[in-house]
Amino acid sequence: MAITKSEALFKEAVQYIPGGVNSPVRAFGSIGSTPRFIKKADKALMWDEDDNEYIDFIGSWGPMILGHNHPLVLDAVLEYAKRGLSYGAATSIEVDMAKLVCSMVPSIDMVRMVNSGTEAVMSAVRVARGFTRRDKIIKFNGCYHGHSDALLVKAGSGVMTAGVPDSLGVPAGCTADTVTADYNSLESVQDCFDRYGEQIAAIIVEPVGANMGTVPPKPGFLQGLRDICDKYGSLLIFDEVITGFRMQADGAQGHFGVTPDLTTFGKIIGAGMPVGAYGGRREIMEMVSPVGAVYQAGTLSGNPVAMAAGIAQLTYLKEHPEVYTKLNKTADSFFSELQKIVDESGRGYQVNHICSLGSMFCTTQEVYDYETAKTSDTKAYADYCNYMQNHGIYLAPAQFEAMFISAAHTQEQLAQTLETARNYFKNN
Repeated sequence: MAITKSEALFKEAVQYIPGGVNSPVRAFGSIGSTPRFIKKADKALMWDEDDNEYIDFIGSWGPMILGHNHPLVLDAVLEYAKRGLSYGAATSIEVDMAKLVCSMVPSIDMVRMVNSGTEAVMSAVRVARGFTRRDKIIKFNGCYHGHSDALLVKAGSGVMTAGVPDSLGVPAGCTADTVTADYNSLESVQDCFDRYGEQIAAIIVEPVGANMGTVPPKPGFLQGLRDICDKYGSLLIFDEVITGFRMQADGAQGHFGVTPDLTTFGKIIGAGMPVGAYGGRREIMEMVSPVGAVYQAGTLSGNPVAMAAGIAQLTYLKEHPEVYTKLNKTADSFFSELQKIVDESGRGYQVNHICSLGSMFCTTQEVYDYETAKTSDTKAYADYCNYMQNHGIYLAPAQFEAMFISAAHTQEQLAQTLETARNYFKNN
């Protein structure tokens, strides 16, 4: 059997790149396959180096909410690229982006641009510690907040399927002040405060768990975190790298009506380009250098081309709220139909979703936290994922990643995806 271009590229890549990929979530090892090397994308479709066409349900891991190559975004990128790719100096477009973010998210008075979600979270935690003059933070089992040392403790995402419980190379001292609690359990959070009380600088949480698969918060959970933080003088950080500007214009915090002190964002504010940001109340953000004593810097932060892309996408979303209405309605219908297909198969699998992100867990148990997510049969998911990939449906090559629907997905493409899933469950 002839080797494919993707297989040949992977064979070459492993000689020069660890594991042949530049991020573990791109590896197909957990589904017993090799990566499809993508050469182009448009709207809701992608094509690999062998010219296989896929309906894309990753969307660059979330930011392509309008689909690939949206004309407004593409035009903005091309226009700013002509002016120069990077200056390392202040630009007016950085100010425009900051004003736009602050206007869309009421909890944010000031915002600082960075280059990734990992950087955003790492910086927000540092600011929280500086503002409160406390060291300990609480994170939740199964919530992934990037690969900075202090937060790589019982993380979700690729860590759950990579066979690495946390990570080598992280000194014990770096995680000594990281306290873990159970997602959706206010009791476990209160236990942490009973032990450490006013030593806790902040709680950091994905308002919707999206790195142990999609795990929505139970009613009252997020408000309970807000109340506990208020009681103890700790800060509440929402990691909206996944949910920010995806669930609605003001993110998960707007959807659930809970106001955090600090918020982190990822590549969605750059329409998929490498960018991130963190922001919050003025008195907290004025702790950041050069105004305050919390140092954080980034030579390429606020890259003008990335800012142009992000402004184009966010402005469109702000001016067209009907995008969210239609998208979320479409996603509700899609995931409900997927659950029906699974139910008809007799497998008893669980389909979790909220707004336009969701996951199918290969378990009969309700999934509401890290431990219940881990009951999923990853081998069963691998079989399902490989079938879907081989039939032109590009799903995340790992059980514990979310599935993203974009405004570019057509009803025909969604129907084709459901029919492919139906065929899988009928014949396997």
